[in-house]
Amino acid sequence: MSTLAGRPGTATVPTLPDVQDPFLQALARLADAPLTHIAERLRVALLPYLGSSALVIFTEDCTGRPQKKAGREGIISRVSITELERLRASLADDGPWFGDAEIAAERRPVLAMKYGPSHALLVITDPDPVKADSGETSAVDLVKYLWHIAAQRIQEKVADAPPSYLMESRAASAERVRVTAELVDLHSTTLETLLAALRSSSLDDASARSTVTDLTAKALVGLRTVSDRTADLVEEPVAMAFTRLQEDLRPLTRFSGIDVQFIEPPLNGRALPGEVAHAARAIVRGLVLAMMEQPEVRRVRAQWDCDGDNLLINVRDDGGGALSADGPSIGRLDRRVQALAGHMQIDVMPGWGADVSVALPLDPPAQPAGDVAEWNLAARELEVLQHLAAGRRNRAIASALNISENTVKFHVRNLFRKLDVRSRTEAIALAHSHGVR
Repeated sequence: MSTLAGRPGTATVPTLPDVQDPFLQALARLADAPLTHIAERLRVALLPYLGSSALVIFTEDCTGRPQKKAGREGIISRVSITELERLRASLADDGPWFGDAEIAAERRPVLAMKYGPSHALLVITDPDPVKADSGETSAVDLVKYLWHIAAQRIQEKVADAPPSYLMESRAASAERVRVTAELVDLHSTTLETLLAALRSSSLDDASARSTVTDLTAKALVGLRTVSDRTADLVEEPVAMAFTRLQEDLRPLTRFSGIDVQFIEPPLNGRALPGEVAHAARAIVRGLVLAMMEQPEVRRVRAQWDCDGDNLLINVRDDGGGALSADGPSIGRLDRRVQALAGHMQIDVMPGWGADVSVALPLDPPAQPAGDVAEWNLAARELEVLQHLAAGRRNRAIASALNISENTVKFHVRNLFRKLDVRSRTEAIALAHSHGVR
């Protein structure tokens, strides 16, 4: 029996079916997929065994983009979180479910299954099983096997997300909240006006007025629910985030022989943006592991607090003060902190241990001041300018934004024209002078 070991607390991946090399090649591409491509690579891996019109992954681990989609544009552009939540709630267990469900505003046949550890959902629309070449492997078994790998990889990649992912996630989260708020305001005004008209004494059709009033009131409640749910998806209660951290580190407390102590945050602390919660857990895990690698460490203490504007993290040990602030592991953690406009302070006391304090702002940085708005930059152009101002080359920018180098060059040319500069150096200097970093 072959299994794939996961992180502590994750489910065991089902036994690998006996398949040919093309499957193993697709499996390798899926295991190496970046978050933005994982749905497409999962669909490609499944197509020889299970045809479909579209594939959708719904995971709340990714606060900025909880939906990951591939396939027919008419489906993936219209599927909603409300539909996916309703389908997920109807599934009794993690096993495969075949049936008709409302996806992209239409009833259509689907294959759906959950992933227990993260409650992620996989939906395959219009499934058309094709018998595998071996004649023995079940298409559904292959779906389950690959889905477990994909869901587990999403968990791992989010937990260890690089700074570029955290920056993108924060921007996407803020944009989703803004768009939803605008939609709520627009439709609430429309529906409330309709209610006022229907309640008017000038309307004599009482029966019609009563019926439409009830329907409209229900629509208002549903719209508000969508708004509240959107906010929930991009935030995590601070106590819940800290509990997840304890679960992640529990194996260390059991088997390391080192006493890992947790000082819990106040229960009424401000909720954390999802990308801050993910980054905070990764930072604390990294600090605890770095401290445990020192000799003579017997105890590590991790504490969270919140001052209303920042998540305050403190991790300290009782070792001999051998933690190196210049070490590569600490450098990687510091880059995570900087990606969220936070700061880290390390105090190493020979003979007394190390004390690390981190502050992570809970709100995104303010937009650049000055007359940046007069440049009339598109959102993507501003992102490229920010990366330019940080000293990144075209290849690094393309990788961070998941676009091609040619697309980056196109945006850079537009930036030169709009900023009236002739070189990257001039563009960077002008950006810095206007607060763009």
